[in-house]
Amino acid sequence: MSWLKRLGWQRGVFATAVAVLLWAAFREPEIALVIGEPYEAMRHRSSASIGPAIPGRAWFNIPKSDARLKFVDPQYGFVTPPARFFAVMFDDELVDGVRMSPQIEPLLLDDTLKIVLDLQDQWRKAGWNPIRIKDDPPFADTPEWRAQLRGVKKGGTSYWQAGSKYQAMLVVGRFRDDKRPSEERYLITLAIAEPWVRP
Repeated sequence: MSWLKRLGWQRGVFATAVAVLLWAAFREPEIALVIGEPYEAMRHRSSASIGPAIPGRAWFNIPKSDARLKFVDPQYGFVTPPARFFAVMFDDELVDGVRMSPQIEPLLLDDTLKIVLDLQDQWRKAGWNPIRIKDDPPFADTPEWRAQLRGVKKGGTSYWQAGSKYQAMLVVGRFRDDKRPSEERYLITLAIAEPWVRP
């Protein structure tokens, strides 16, 4: 191989290495999991750092940075926006559930509805179904839902089920943001686990 060809090959390898490093540096941290899998499998798959499980204990860990959830079930998978509050529960070194707020800060109502409706759309497309709809119907961008969410002590809850494998509970409520006391801000709570309520 001539030195010119060798130089071209080395430049190609260098450019590829730089591209991989840049991709890794700017990739959004995520926790990638499914309920019921070994906790260590979740840690190895995830790009966000999270502490190890405690053998023989039921507890939880929180990622060491903001991170999005990538629910990697091959049929029922979905992705959330980045979250600041994010707890991964475990029981005897198995992922037992997730509780999180898929947002970095309390949001305005329009932004809150965008996230909630996107999650519901992802669930519908992946085969999740709303349950308990008589008492807790899916969220919608309607005047009635907006009025209910604006109620300081009302808020809303919606339940979803993925076959017989998982349930999700989505809750939206008003939240007093001390940084913006004059604004209506909202907090989303998402919980995912094996089914725990009757459909």
